[in-house]
Amino acid sequence: MKIAVEGCCHGELDKIYETIGYLEKKEGVKVDLLLCCGDFQAVRNEGDMKCMAVPAKYRMMQTFYKYYSGEKKAPVLTIFIGGNHEASNHLQELPYGGWVAPNIYYLGYAGIVRFKGVRIGGISGIFKSHDYRKGHHEFPPYNPETLRSVYHTRNIEVFRLKQIQMPIDIFISHDWPRGIYHYGNTGELLRKKKFLRQDVESKTLGSPAAEELLAHLQPSYWFSAHLHVKFAAIMHHQPKGNSPPRVTKFLSLDKCLPYREFLQIVDVPERPGSSEGLEYDPEWLAILKATNHLQRVTHHAWNPPVNNGLHERWDFRASEADLMKVVEDFSGELAIPDNFSKTVPVYDPSKPQPHTAPSCSINPQTTELCATLGLTDIYALAAQGGDKSRRGQGGEEDDEDRQSEESTGEPSEYPTDTSGLSSSFNPDEITIEDEWEEEEGAAEADCNTKAEMKGGKIPFVATGDIHTPSRLVLPKPKSDFSPNQLPDLMNLPPPSHSTPAIPRSYPAAEKEGHWEGEEEDVAAVRFLKRTSDESRDPGSRGTTPIIKRRNQVIYTTVEDEEGED
Repeated sequence: MKIAVEGCCHGELDKIYETIGYLEKKEGVKVDLLLCCGDFQAVRNEGDMKCMAVPAKYRMMQTFYKYYSGEKKAPVLTIFIGGNHEASNHLQELPYGGWVAPNIYYLGYAGIVRFKGVRIGGISGIFKSHDYRKGHHEFPPYNPETLRSVYHTRNIEVFRLKQIQMPIDIFISHDWPRGIYHYGNTGELLRKKKFLRQDVESKTLGSPAAEELLAHLQPSYWFSAHLHVKFAAIMHHQPKGNSPPRVTKFLSLDKCLPYREFLQIVDVPERPGSSEGLEYDPEWLAILKATNHLQRVTHHAWNPPVNNGLHERWDFRASEADLMKVVEDFSGELAIPDNFSKTVPVYDPSKPQPHTAPSCSINPQTTELCATLGLTDIYALAAQGGDKSRRGQGGEEDDEDRQSEESTGEPSEYPTDTSGLSSSFNPDEITIEDEWEEEEGAAEADCNTKAEMKGGKIPFVATGDIHTPSRLVLPKPKSDFSPNQLPDLMNLPPPSHSTPAIPRSYPAAEKEGHWEGEEEDVAAVRFLKRTSDESRDPGSRGTTPIIKRRNQVIYTTVEDEEGED
């Protein structure tokens, strides 16, 4: 099967699906699955737009509402995770994942599913140290603080993912794992994004939580977005116990704009005997069940349990009996049901309602899943007042809460120390680029016009008698990696654009990435390390760009209504 990977979606569903359709027609192939790496923007109506952390003047309905209403249906099964520009009230309805529209599935705060035998996991949001240990306390209508904290990654999701034992094939996140830039062409990255140099050299670019997950899960492929640049890397992991060493191929993609490298298609072999549809993952569900009591909707700092004498249990890895119990809970049927239902009125372009208030709906999908597995709908819990529902009579917290609060001073494997982090640690605080004004300038270029389709060419790699935009072969679930496989692992596919690009000249830094088209032998393979002596472009005034007036405000306050880039 073929899987399309998209960088930042930014609500451009029509353009993305049109691009996939164009590629299918041009190459004579069929895409089976689309993975979107955040900033999906599942906006259903005007109320949802008020729950997105974007400048007010740039809040646009885009095209998702057409798929929510049923006017259109996604032509390919779509799976996505959340980023930092989302209709957060909508996604909060589905903390454990679910359908946001027919054929479009959200993985939740974190999640793992299976598709045709391929195991796909993901984590939503971006890392922010001061929110990392908090519970999911946010609830609409959001204030300027919670409008942003709602999409910040929490330690409970990382803790759950670190209980996973069975191999993951594909993992997706919005921000990058910290340090991944050392394993790709760092010089090329800094030529494209000069202002990232300081964070790269200080080792503060990216998410430490994602870095932990990368080291633990060691997936075959990891896809990200957020920094609006295409970047490839290969990371060789230290072997675990007697297991063979594993290798992760990392790829980050751009956002959906003309002439940008935002889409990649990979070849993935289907596994014999696997189901045709999307399925729940029993190991993940077993972990959700076992850790349900650890969830919090408090804004107080909290650490997951560790072996420090304060917790009765700290290991929540799923046993075979746990997996069988999950299968039993679902009567042996793990196929994810097509139980999408609309929970709010949909946008009607003929009858705009600019004063629509943000909705606070309980989603039947979450209710059904919680009833089946005995989980808590934490969105509903937050609506009830959160902390109050966890306190005993007399306003006293229960013993478990008290122990958790006391343990926050104990050493933990889940770092929240910010002493080594620069002020620009989180990419949502640094000026990646003024994406909203950039998109405004690109609006005149229709990235799906017939003229462009006639004049452009999309590079591809020949595969037997079929020409496909790329060829990446996913390894078997249990790694059997050997050094002789390195040449294949180095063969990352060429880029696919939103539309065939009109022939034009590009600077050297805009051409194909370092890994593309290379046919190196094993002896030539090496880890690419960070370089600190890259020369600046002639005439450069420094390693960081001039910050625009609007973005200067972002540096000084998180309450600026214009949000984070």
